[in-house]
Amino acid sequence: MRRPIALLLVSLVALTGAAAPSSAFASADDEPLSGRPAAAGLDADEVPQDDLESPTPTPTVTPSETPEPEDPVRTAEYWLDEYGVTDAWETTRGAGTTIAVIDTGIVKGPEEFEGAVAGGTDVSGVGGEDGRTPVGVQDQNHGSYVASLAAARGTGEDTGMIGVAPEAQLLSISIGFGSSAAVPFDEQVADAMVWAVDNGADVINLSFTTNTLDWDESWDDAFLYAFEHEVVVVVAAGNRASGTTVVGAPATIPGVLAVAGVDTNGVASVGASTQGITIGVSAPSEQLLGISASGDVVEWNGTSGAAPIVAGIAALVRSAHPELDAANVINRIIRSAHRPAGVDDVPDALYGYGLVDAAGAVEDDAPSVTSNPLGSLEDWIALHRRAAAGPEPTPTAGAVEIPAIPPADAPGEASSPYLPSADSMREVTLPLFALSAAGILVVLGVVSAVRRVRSTRAQR
Repeated sequence: MRRPIALLLVSLVALTGAAAPSSAFASADDEPLSGRPAAAGLDADEVPQDDLESPTPTPTVTPSETPEPEDPVRTAEYWLDEYGVTDAWETTRGAGTTIAVIDTGIVKGPEEFEGAVAGGTDVSGVGGEDGRTPVGVQDQNHGSYVASLAAARGTGEDTGMIGVAPEAQLLSISIGFGSSAAVPFDEQVADAMVWAVDNGADVINLSFTTNTLDWDESWDDAFLYAFEHEVVVVVAAGNRASGTTVVGAPATIPGVLAVAGVDTNGVASVGASTQGITIGVSAPSEQLLGISASGDVVEWNGTSGAAPIVAGIAALVRSAHPELDAANVINRIIRSAHRPAGVDDVPDALYGYGLVDAAGAVEDDAPSVTSNPLGSLEDWIALHRRAAAGPEPTPTAGAVEIPAIPPADAPGEASSPYLPSADSMREVTLPLFALSAAGILVVLGVVSAVRRVRSTRAQR
């Protein structure tokens, strides 16, 4: 497969800290493609077509038209053709849908984002009010990378980076990690989820992991709020290269669509993915493209990129089938996924239900479901959290009358505790005296009998 030779590999980094969970974020260390995307990626020995001398026509020969060279950036987006996205575009490009990107912020300026961002906010306490100021030094590019895979507009009809749902709208909700935020991470995520739902998100993308299986209880209500409002929540599974060996929260939350990563051959990525029983589908996570905060196109890896590809597919499904609730959108995506070679039983710990297929998700028929096929967070909470107290039971019988307690006996006259009372004489002293007398009589009788027997024997 052809790739622009000037594209750069962006390494993944993991953030750690007591107040900030680690994240599968990417950062660029080298220079990106030179110039704007449409003119970048030519080999050293290639010359732009306009600089070549045109042949001199003769009266008897008509020169053939020179085909326009393919844009190297658009060519490098192999997932568009190989995962059915271009075929799905024959039905829809995501118009009428909104994808909320809860990340480090979508930068202003790049042509690829013109008209794409419908609004935003900051929940980190350090970003811009509209969510368009990248948060963090190391991760400031990440939100733009993610957003460009989901819904970038390109720079022309066939040039520049284009997202999976190029007519969907984006919401930019900026969050921060560690020292780059003034608000605790768990609180940021909970606030961001609620804001996204209240501002019209159809799909929410979360391209980060905490590297832990469980999550803060504040997320219970936030994610339930999204599910109750029929929002599809797409989450990255995490990357081995950043220290994630098993799927961590929020990808472990029942009901989210967790996305694992595969390489360019459709094989589970060794470094840019992880594994776990909560994985829903798999998507490309290697040799991905993204728009950086400086507006350049760079190459990067990670399930942080696989997730927005699937989020874009969810937007395509919602655009083509606006009558579907979130559970049936997810059902279409997982049922249309292709099982990789050697995978017989699904969901698989590496691939989930298989490799995502945008055209299949949009066009293929799928049986209707009444509940989310990836689980119920509400049921999980009832089982693992302390259930809320129910309403007071309604009494089924009338009031029962209880007889009054009889009055207490009047107190007697005061007496010495060393002198017997009438009660003690009757209940203790007299019975003891009687028993003692009876005992003495028995003993005397026995002694008398013994003496009589001995006297009789002595006379014989």
